[in-house]
Amino acid sequence: MYCIKCGVQLSDGQKICPICETRVYHPDIEIPDDMHTYPKKDFKSEAFNRKGLMFAITILFAIAAILPTILELSWHERVHWSGYVAGGVILAYLIYVLPYWFKNPNPAIFVPCDFAGVGLLLLYISLETGGKWFLPFAMPIVIAFGAVISAMAILRHYLKRGRLYIYGGGIIALGICCVLIEILLRSTFGVNTSFYWSIAPLTVLFIIGMALIVIEIVKPFKESLRRIFFI
Repeated sequence: MYCIKCGVQLSDGQKICPICETRVYHPDIEIPDDMHTYPKKDFKSEAFNRKGLMFAITILFAIAAILPTILELSWHERVHWSGYVAGGVILAYLIYVLPYWFKNPNPAIFVPCDFAGVGLLLLYISLETGGKWFLPFAMPIVIAFGAVISAMAILRHYLKRGRLYIYGGGIIALGICCVLIEILLRSTFGVNTSFYWSIAPLTVLFIIGMALIVIEIVKPFKESLRRIFFI
């Protein structure tokens, strides 16, 4: 049985929804004509020009990216710190704004593009600072995290069942990526310590991931959690 107003699943015998406090009526009970089982409320459609709003936001991001570059060129006749600002603004636009230009953005396209943007920004920082850490350190990490999170987003988008398997497996894979970070730190920068810190996040993420997988396997346990947390 579900609440007729907010749609949350209700336990048998509940008379009031614990979320929105709407009274619950059994379908077999005869209800007088002058009594409503849910509060009357007229919802007004919020019509707005979507493309106009996105265009305005795009202009603001463009100003935020171009203005520091113009100022630095006028002061120092070169681009240095303003490149970091412009790169960060472009990356933020790519992640948070660009998908909303589309009615149904496909994560198979946008999530990998986001990580490609992160990689390009790190490459620019590496070249600008004269570092040689991008290829041996940053690129493998970006590829690893990008592959895991992209796979989670794509599977979550296309598969309607077994989502806890996806989340659980993805979380465990992120823990393995933490081990990769420590290995690359040691090999690239010569960071040698007796303590292997990546074991801690790997252990925690492995426990969380396995817990989600077990919840998905044990259906009665999963159903009881849904009733408790109304999910």
